[in-house]
This record gives sequence, C-alpha cells and structure tokens, in this order.
Amino acid sequence: MVEVKEEMERVPRALLVGEPGNDLQELKGLVRTLGYEVIQRLTLTRLEIHPAYGMGTGKAQEINELAHSINADCIIFDFNIEPRKQRNWEELTNLSCFDRQEVIIRIFASRALTREAVLQVDLARLQYSLPRLAHMNRDMSRQRGGAFGNKGSGETQLELDSRKVREKIQAVKKELLEVEVNRQTQRKSRGKYPSCALVGYTNAGKSSLLNALTGSDAFVEDQLFATLDPTTRKLPMNDGSSVLITDTVGFISNLPHSLIDAFKSTLEEATYADLLLIVLDSADPNALEQYETVCDVLEEIGADKNPRLILLNKFDKAKDEAEENLQKLRLTFPDALCVSAKDQWGFDELKDKIYDTLLGEICEYIIPMNQMQLINELKKSGCIEKEEWLDDGVHVTCRATGRLLALLSPFAK
Repeated sequence: MVEVKEEMERVPRALLVGEPGNDLQELKGLVRTLGYEVIQRLTLTRLEIHPAYGMGTGKAQEINELAHSINADCIIFDFNIEPRKQRNWEELTNLSCFDRQEVIIRIFASRALTREAVLQVDLARLQYSLPRLAHMNRDMSRQRGGAFGNKGSGETQLELDSRKVREKIQAVKKELLEVEVNRQTQRKSRGKYPSCALVGYTNAGKSSLLNALTGSDAFVEDQLFATLDPTTRKLPMNDGSSVLITDTVGFISNLPHSLIDAFKSTLEEATYADLLLIVLDSADPNALEQYETVCDVLEEIGADKNPRLILLNKFDKAKDEAEENLQKLRLTFPDALCVSAKDQWGFDELKDKIYDTLLGEICEYIIPMNQMQLINELKKSGCIEKEEWLDDGVHVTCRATGRLLALLSPFAK
C-alpha cells in the first residue's frame, strides 16, 4: 500500500523537445505550472519534414533512448504533433507523448472553477481530442451492430466514439451560447459606465494590478494562467467618479485556436472595452516579444482598433534588477506608464490618464434650458465637475467623449 501511495504522489518527469533555436524556457514554465518535473531539455539542431515522427527515424530513436535513460515518464514537444505522429511516438517509446497545445489545455482544465470556464475548457479538450481518438482506442477491429446479410457490419468503436464526441461538442456549444447571452445582459446592465480591460501576457501581473487599483481580492498566484474568468470591478477616480476595469485571461504565444474559440466570450471583454490597458512585465527580457503576441491575439479577436495604454508593470523590480531592460522598453514605448502593483507606484498618473482618455478633457459649455435631456446624460455619466444655473442657460464644466462630446460642441463657450 505504501508503494502504491508513493507512486500516486510521484511527480511526473518530463523530457522537453523543442525546435531549433528555442531555449524551451516558456514550455518549461508551462510544464512546471502543470505540476510536472522537467528533468531535461533537448533543442533540435534541425527539424525534418518526416511523415512518421516529424523528424528522421534516427533522431526519433535517439530521443526514445534518451527518455528511457533519464527515466522520463513523458515526452513533451514544443511544436504541434499531429494525431498520427503522436500515435507513432507513443508506440515507439511506450511513454505518454504530447505537445504544447495539450499542456495548455491541461493547465486550463486544472484552473477552471466557474461553470463558464469548465464549459470552455471542455469544448477545447473535445475539439482537440476528436482527431486523436484513434490513438486513444487502438482496437479498431471491434464492430457493434449489424449481422450477416444486413447492410454492412455496423459501426466501429472509433465511429461510435467520434459520434459521441461530436454530440458532446454540440451540447457544450449550446450551453456556452446560453452563458454568452447572460454575459451580454451583464454588459448591458453596466453599459452606462466607461470601461477598460487589463490585457497582457500571462503572469504579467494583471490580477495584482486589479487588486491594488480597486481594493478587490481577485485570485493572484505567481503561475501561468492563474486567472481564467474575467473579473470586473469599479475603479474609483480622483474626482469621486468610477470606471469599470476588467481583468482578462492571460495570452501566450501559440495559444491554441481551440482555446481562442472556446474562450471567445471571455476574450470579448477586451473587444467591448472602451480602453485597453496592455500590461507588460518590465523586468522580463522577453517583454517585447510578449507584446507582439498580445497584439496578435487582440487582432485575432477584433480588439486591435481599441484605444490603448501601455503599462510597464513591476517597475519596482525592474529598476533594481533589470534597469537595462526597463530603459529599452521606455525607448520603445515613450508614452508608456511605469507602474507597480506592489508599491502602488504611478497609480495617480494612471488614473488621470484613464480619466482623460475615457471621459475627455475639461471644457466649459452653456446649455440651453430646453436641453435638459443633455444635462441628465451628463449627470448619469458622472462627468460634471461644476454646474451653475443662470439666466442664459446652465453653465457646466465637464468632461465628455464620443457622442456626448459631439452633442455638446454647439454649446461650447
């Protein structure tokens, strides 16, 4: 019994295999987040187009021997492995073999807490597993139904499994549509408030920023994909008004399309935001590459045209440990704001910038008495700073953008 318990508690040991020029640092972080131990990393010198393994047979055998010599429990590839190649690798090594996509999906599955997140991850896993059923059910000769003299021999076990998965995919999609309708209703209910969304690479510190800015208690952990569900809180402004700020799921390079599709409603929080706060870890030497990844995902979900502010987060850490990297980012993004969730450094400047971007610059207007509806809209938006009722009309000092600004322009002083 003791040996069984020890075996169940043993941390799986992984051999990582990457493409030429890849140091596998990111995959290492993903695998550790999954709870596996990385015992060795192998970067290939070249990657051949080979139908069996995606590389030459000799190199595949060499990796097999290495995996067994270091007592690895699994081989994880940093590039996509097609279902047939995955089956070939598992038959060759007699070990569990999978790719980066499956690592990310497994992490998402372990972090899903709400009903929506569970459904989204289920959809991604089902879509990923459908073409891989063959290697999950190797006995393809079994038949069900049919008899001698009937129209064929019936369905194979693979066909039955495939049909069940497709039916499950449709059922999950239907449930997600219902959840999406509820989310749209929530958006409408808070539509009168200006909104901004924290977006960025996973583990850039978005949740910590949300907590520090709003005084909330969103889940924070120094791991990849600690947050899957969007969290929306009110951000108090310096003049007593508020805007909504939403923490979104973190991005990562080569994010599987199945996850982008599954988390579409969650990622749409960035699409509907009036302002995007792109959070970069200023102490991370790969921050520029991560910014490009964020921009790619924003373009893919249709949020690339939204106004944006770039935040160089973890400023306290960067100025002590990565000053050169920080200066490089400042030169690249001269309009970026340096902030620190830990020290709440730069928060006043950030709030002012959000305020100016979302609510506009301060202007003075004389609004006629017959335009009370406009006065009421200004009051609802919370952007009036001074109001005085005189004979020639209502003198207001306020901020406004978009449609409100256009309506106010004829009454400017």
